[in-house]
Amino acid sequence: MKPSRLSGRKVNDYLRRKGNVWKGGTMTIKWLRGAPKNPNVDPQKMAIYLGSAASLKLHKSAVKRNRMRRRCREAFRRTLKEHKKLPTIQLLLSPRSASLDCDFDDILRDVESFLSQL
Repeated sequence: MKPSRLSGRKVNDYLRRKGNVWKGGTMTIKWLRGAPKNPNVDPQKMAIYLGSAASLKLHKSAVKRNRMRRRCREAFRRTLKEHKKLPTIQLLLSPRSASLDCDFDDILRDVESFLSQL
């Protein structure tokens, strides 16, 4: 299953306010079941909506913050390839500073442990 993009300020703010929180060693995930309330999204379509956010507190360098976001998104992309049956869900990834220096396998383990709890 290929993840779809979670976009829009209102959608992200709603997810930050109302979403459930899961904390791992390399990332924090805010999540909600169901499709986002967006006129361009078909609510009947089964999909994973994935967004990412990294604040300036995480690291001063934008290059390093973007690398952390890319590593977390790639871990989700690889893991979702293997899973065929997942509910429609919205995810907002917030990488932690550990995601920059750790092995990629650690990030993959975090993603697996999150998906096993769904």
